[in-house]
Amino acid sequence: MPLDESFTGRVYPPQTSYEVSREKIREFADAIGDQNPVYRDPEAAKAAGYPDVIAPPTFLTIINLASINSIVSDPELGLDYSRMVHGDQQFTYSRPAHAGDELLLTTHIDRIMARAGNDFINLRAEITDGDGAHIATTRAQLVVRGESA
Repeated sequence: MPLDESFTGRVYPPQTSYEVSREKIREFADAIGDQNPVYRDPEAAKAAGYPDVIAPPTFLTIINLASINSIVSDPELGLDYSRMVHGDQQFTYSRPAHAGDELLLTTHIDRIMARAGNDFINLRAEITDGDGAHIATTRAQLVVRGESA
C-alpha cells in the first residue's frame, strides 16, 4: 500500500520534553565508544567553553527516534514497518546539547514521494531548549521498499 501523500506538510508539536543528564550523555558516549572528555568531565567541558558536559552529535537520535516511531506507526499513513529501511540522516547544529538542557522536538513531514516502486518519506525535526532557543535540526529519509513482483 503506498504512503498517504496527504501527510506531507503535517507538523507534530512536542508531546513531552527530554531532560539531558550527565549520566545519559556518558551512557551514550560509552555505547558509541567515544572517550572525549567533554562528554564526561564537567571541568573539561567548561575549559572548552561549555556550561556542562556536552552530548555527542548523534545523541539527539534518542529523542528523534521516538518522534519518528510515533509518525510511522500511524495506521492512516500506510507505512509497513517491516519493509522500512533508514535511508539518510543529517544533523545541523546551532549549538551542542548539554547536561541540564530540556529539549523539545517539533517534527515535520517535509515530503512523501514514490520512485522505482519504493516510497520515501522525508522528516525534519526542529529541536529547541526549554527557552525556545534552537539547538539543532535533524533530517531523516525513510524508504519503504516496494513489494517484490
